[in-house]
Amino acid sequence: MSALFQPFKLKDVTLRNRIAVPPMCMYSADDGLINDWHQVHLAALARGGAGLVVVEATAVAPEGRITPGCAGIWNDKLAQAFVPVVKAIKAAGAVPGIQIGHAGRKASSNRPWEGDDHIADSDPRGWQTIAPSAIAFGANLPKQPKAMTLEDIARVRNDFVAAARRARDAGFEWLELHFAHGYLGQSFFSTHSNQRHDQYGGSLENRSRFLLETLAAVREVWPENLPLTARFGVIEFDGRDEETLTESIELTRRFKATGLDLLSVSIGFSTPDANIPWGPAFMGPIAQRVREETGIPVASAWGFGTPELAEKAVAEGQLDLVLVGKAHLANPHWAYYAARELGIDRPSWTLPAPYAHWLERY
Repeated sequence: MSALFQPFKLKDVTLRNRIAVPPMCMYSADDGLINDWHQVHLAALARGGAGLVVVEATAVAPEGRITPGCAGIWNDKLAQAFVPVVKAIKAAGAVPGIQIGHAGRKASSNRPWEGDDHIADSDPRGWQTIAPSAIAFGANLPKQPKAMTLEDIARVRNDFVAAARRARDAGFEWLELHFAHGYLGQSFFSTHSNQRHDQYGGSLENRSRFLLETLAAVREVWPENLPLTARFGVIEFDGRDEETLTESIELTRRFKATGLDLLSVSIGFSTPDANIPWGPAFMGPIAQRVREETGIPVASAWGFGTPELAEKAVAEGQLDLVLVGKAHLANPHWAYYAARELGIDRPSWTLPAPYAHWLERY
């Protein structure tokens, strides 16, 4: 029996398999408002057979968007636009999830195909960014952010709480906090971006404070019976890997004690000088170490997009869930394809009849 196609239960939610579609930004919203593009895109991914479909990074505040085209959930109108998306994902047999986050110093950027760089200060489409310290990321993101005051920190924490509440009311059954990829949460943890001298900077305890406080506050409003997860960059590939990973594992233990149910293990992306060893399933051993040393279920992405690698990662205990992103863009029915490749002629779910008649017959 394939390990990849075993169900996965977390709290009161059961996924039909271990395949998850991770949050992938479409940069196609209008002032945070999603539209027909997102409806069609996400429903198609859910029909393909994945157990979990997580909606793209969704900003908790207007200044938290990565680009002007990013989705948002900072008011009720934006939240209500997700309701038909949630219904479509559930109708296709997948669990609907959403990732909420704040881009911090990487906000106010052009879309990837329009430069993937900071919007010029003279361009009215841009806005002032914020971060733990007034330190620019550098490279193609040179804009210097405003150092957050304690009032700013409290406001953004409350923005996460309000966003979680709206996601809950829209019907999402899986919530992911975006604490990775050099965005705001990661920026508090990373010494590349956090040089504060108050209770939010310096020691591991202080650099962890914003993340733990935000998690605890969201835990208060997110239903106890539904999974509360986070995506977090446990390693930077900056030459201090063991130190960073050791600290990240300690923080993950605290995440778990605070109520986190699963960690999506990722990369920090806090410095443009990182030397990332890109390759097939290269995050697998790192995720396995986090899993074994903390006892928390883990997921990861980055190079698991072939059925054999995805199967191996679950079978060997590296991952509980495999995040398959780009391969789903190339083939929305990737889960069905993976089942056939792994010798499962009749998966435990059925495709829509207009597809199944042809795909299962020939």
